[in-house]
Amino acid sequence: MINPAPYENIVFLITMEKLIVLLSLITLLVSCKQNNPKVIIETNLGEITLELYEKEAPLTSKNFIRYIDEKRYEGATFYRVVTPNNQPDSKIRIEVVQGGLYEDDHPQALPPIAHENTKQTGIKHLDGVISMARYGPGTATFEFFICVGDQPSLDCGGNRNPDNYGFAAFGKVIDGMDVIRQIHQQPEKDQYLEPRIPINNMRIVY
Repeated sequence: MINPAPYENIVFLITMEKLIVLLSLITLLVSCKQNNPKVIIETNLGEITLELYEKEAPLTSKNFIRYIDEKRYEGATFYRVVTPNNQPDSKIRIEVVQGGLYEDDHPQALPPIAHENTKQTGIKHLDGVISMARYGPGTATFEFFICVGDQPSLDCGGNRNPDNYGFAAFGKVIDGMDVIRQIHQQPEKDQYLEPRIPINNMRIVY
């Protein structure tokens, strides 16, 4: 009678080899899928956590990260709120909270970056989305804003900006939207907060 044990051992070894290969492939796939970077903004009113869409908007995300990594946002504030009641001359009204270094020619400014519009990135200006303030396309540096509610007129093809190129959205608030809404309701004069809300710290987490 033939002893089946050697054949059983061979089958077992082949099965184990397949399992090891499968586990190796799964590990490789998991390691290749990197988490989006997160940014935590600390204010006296609470913390705001952003998720940056680095794959969809690489230039804008990396620019924002560089400002944080190089401590260029030191002294930054939330300084402007746009509400339905403080834009009487605008036919197309929006609701946003704007932050940054406030001065156009700030010494901590880096060169402006190319404009990544929403048709390129697929990131729409929905509630909580962060985007770059700008003048003409390709002039964005360090000023950013966060949408309060959906703002389709800020997308490419929207007509809030006369050039119709929209603004460069690159991430979203995933925690602390209540803080943004609280900032949005602070006292202001002609859209500018009185007083401004200091940004105490900004840090990257993965």
